[in-house]
Amino acid sequence: MFKEARIKLTAWYLLIIMTVSFLFSGAIYRVLSIEVDRFARMSQIRYQRDIERIDLPIPAKIRQLPIFSDPELASETKQRIKFVLIYINGVILLISGGLGYLLAGKTLQPIKEMVDEQNRFISDASHELRTPLTALKSSMEVHLRDRKLTLQQAKKLIRENISDVNKLKTLSDALLTLASFEKRKEVKLSGKVNLSKLVCECMEDLEPLAKERHIMFKSNLGSFSVWGDMHKLTELVTILLDNAIKYSKEDGLVSLKIRAEKGFVLFSVKDNGIGIKKDNLPLIFDRFFRAEEQRNTIGYGLGLAIAKNIVELHRGQISVESIYGKGSTFIVKLPQNKFS
Repeated sequence: MFKEARIKLTAWYLLIIMTVSFLFSGAIYRVLSIEVDRFARMSQIRYQRDIERIDLPIPAKIRQLPIFSDPELASETKQRIKFVLIYINGVILLISGGLGYLLAGKTLQPIKEMVDEQNRFISDASHELRTPLTALKSSMEVHLRDRKLTLQQAKKLIRENISDVNKLKTLSDALLTLASFEKRKEVKLSGKVNLSKLVCECMEDLEPLAKERHIMFKSNLGSFSVWGDMHKLTELVTILLDNAIKYSKEDGLVSLKIRAEKGFVLFSVKDNGIGIKKDNLPLIFDRFFRAEEQRNTIGYGLGLAIAKNIVELHRGQISVESIYGKGSTFIVKLPQNKFS
């Protein structure tokens, strides 16, 4: 599809360029033709004038002889001008064709990347939605065929279905959050946010989940503020803490640290969990990406994609350092002051 679009766009570029080139060539040919004729007339007039100034006896036939007595000379000059203009237009056509094809490729490349990303997003979202929907449909069909279905079994089915519906709701909320970042230019950040206090509150909220897996928090937060949106920053910290708890080993430790560096605040979350393979490090912020060893965990691979979008919204950076089998450290760099 994009190859055809590229060829069509190149053709339009050529049409515009060659139309302008032909118009200029026509104008140039017209002007030069007039100049050739004018030159012939002026030369004849000057020749006659010089002859008349000579006192020597010159035959009348010679006095009346024009310098351009042969009209083929002027015609030949015009033909040569025409040939040169055609040659120049041919060169312009070849050069414009090559450059136009390259320019068309550059023009369409962002659109191609966006469409490819959209297609991947739709494909991945469809796959993730299909799994819980299939589970819901299958379980209900099986129980409907069971004529001996008891009230207890029906309640169990409803509980399981509610669990699947909650998963679908979580997925749809995440998808809507990601879609909202497409309009990031319209988002206005509220102002100063006490990041240290915000992290403490997130730790308190996730403490029950950490206790279930016997995971301890270790923090060195100080007192630091950043410019941003409190709700989105809360979501960012929650995602990073939730991931650290989820992928840490039993009786593990999650370390949190905040420090300042040249107008920025660096917030890091370190765990001693399963870590990330080196090949997967460039992919972990992609939507729906989950490594093979993470397939059995709860989630859809959208959390880090949302986290990256939140950080970018705040004109910050997010990175990860990881040793497979030993743990990972996520580092978020956010500006302290207001930005334009």
